[in-house]
Amino acid sequence: MQRIEWCVTCLVLAVGLTAQEKVRVDSHVAVKMRDGVNLYADIYRPAREGKFPVMVTRTPYGTQRDGVHAALFHFAERGYVVVNQDVRGRFESDGKWTPFTDEGKDGYDTIEWAAKQPWSNGRVGSFGGSYLGNNQWLAGAGTPPSLLAMFPAVASTSIYHNWAYFGGAFRLSFNFGWGVVRMPHRIMQPQTWHTGNVIPADMRYDYVLRGAPLGEMDLKSSGSKVAHYRDWMQHETYDTYWKAASVEDRFDKIKVPVHTFGGWWDIFLAGTINGYVGMKSKGARMVVGPWGHGASQKYGEIDFGPGAMRNLFDYELRWFDRWLKNEQNGVDKEPPVEIYYMGANQWRKEADWPIPGTDYKSLYLTADRGLSFDRPAAPGDLSYVSDPENPVPTLGGNNCCGTPTIAGPVDQRKIESRADVLSYTSPAMTEPLTIAGPVKMTLHAATDGPDTDWMVKLVDVAPNGYAMNIAEGILRARFREGLDRVRLLKPGQTYEFTVDMVGTANVFLPGHKIRVDIMSSNFPQFSVNPNTGDPLATAGVGRKAKNTIFHGGMKPSAIVLPVVKALP
Repeated sequence: MQRIEWCVTCLVLAVGLTAQEKVRVDSHVAVKMRDGVNLYADIYRPAREGKFPVMVTRTPYGTQRDGVHAALFHFAERGYVVVNQDVRGRFESDGKWTPFTDEGKDGYDTIEWAAKQPWSNGRVGSFGGSYLGNNQWLAGAGTPPSLLAMFPAVASTSIYHNWAYFGGAFRLSFNFGWGVVRMPHRIMQPQTWHTGNVIPADMRYDYVLRGAPLGEMDLKSSGSKVAHYRDWMQHETYDTYWKAASVEDRFDKIKVPVHTFGGWWDIFLAGTINGYVGMKSKGARMVVGPWGHGASQKYGEIDFGPGAMRNLFDYELRWFDRWLKNEQNGVDKEPPVEIYYMGANQWRKEADWPIPGTDYKSLYLTADRGLSFDRPAAPGDLSYVSDPENPVPTLGGNNCCGTPTIAGPVDQRKIESRADVLSYTSPAMTEPLTIAGPVKMTLHAATDGPDTDWMVKLVDVAPNGYAMNIAEGILRARFREGLDRVRLLKPGQTYEFTVDMVGTANVFLPGHKIRVDIMSSNFPQFSVNPNTGDPLATAGVGRKAKNTIFHGGMKPSAIVLPVVKALP
């Protein structure tokens, strides 16, 4: 074990903070798990003797990674001990890494170890984002007695529902880029060589991801079999394999207050929201901004200005000061939800999510590609052909951390001109329409085969035509009766499908229009449905599908908008 003492006053003053404690760092500290495996951590703590509250964060990305140290120092300067640990089988820690499998019990053991150390006062909290946030959820579900508070940021609460899959569709870009290339091999393929020359076509992501069958793509692209990637595809339904990595049916096991923090275009937005809703009876808090996988001023093509930013460290510090130091700073007395309303570009604090008094209004599709709050009396339908060999390309949305596709708000007109995208547009708003809450699409639809996908985007169209995506969802049709079962379709039969679009907060301003885009692919964000009903891992290229959307009459397709009180 190495010991290093730091005085970081200059670093602290550079970001406008006030130094309090000198900090020492004990590196490569062994923490023995219940099965005897040693995991190693760096310990940041006040240099003076004493007992302090402890914050635990556990990472698969390496404790020495850039961008981490400043926050850890800042917490230690404010009288916290920070345990920054490599998870099992990663970097300095012993054992074998299998994503998510050991994080619950290892997190429990680390929390209880931290509570018993001579520098600890026994009060422990957990923090960290993304995989580090999921670690917290899994550890919290084990009910470690020394854990008093959690702060999972941009994190999933169910690896099946809002990580590897969404609506039963496989998150190909993320699962390949993160699960096959980045994590096992710690590299990412570039799109150009360092000389600036374009790399060979057969090495580019857009070529590799078109490979079929998907179950062998890891071997073809990286030269080795990646066990967890293959497991993810073999388990297409929400079964016992996935339930072990989910807390959405175990929120009752978590006994401490939780603060979630995420973005409207984050890949794990559903985890941010579901975590709050599942834990609000225990004093949960939630912040959602116009971001992706972390707070930023600009995301996708839109710069929301400096007012859109929120400093994660400030929120974490107040949270842990309240629950680990018992400071009566009022964080538990404030409205529990803070969300950013796009369109108006304003923050507002709310009493809950969904917001009390929400008026859920159905906006119906019409046969002339319009949208109306009045249900159409006359029936109608529109059809298009979905071709697996010419899928609709990913254009913005809730994507992250995988292959290099543009995420966030992006002008959708580039794809709306395609024949396999149906766009339905309302008249221009004459007064503001404010929505905030869960969004769902009810589709009455049919396909000429045993399976297909329904991909839906909610779009805010500006007077100049710019079409900004603000919410999205997908449903693999075979999962229409539940994500724990496969039910293939009867060709030509009409079904009612419900597409979960998670949620958003937006003000449709006067002169703007509401648009709903419907398609059957979004590649490479999601794997292309072969429209055959074949298993994901072994399916071939597939077949063209004729898909039909019905409107009005006895088959009224509609998007349900959560209308709330207008902003001032």
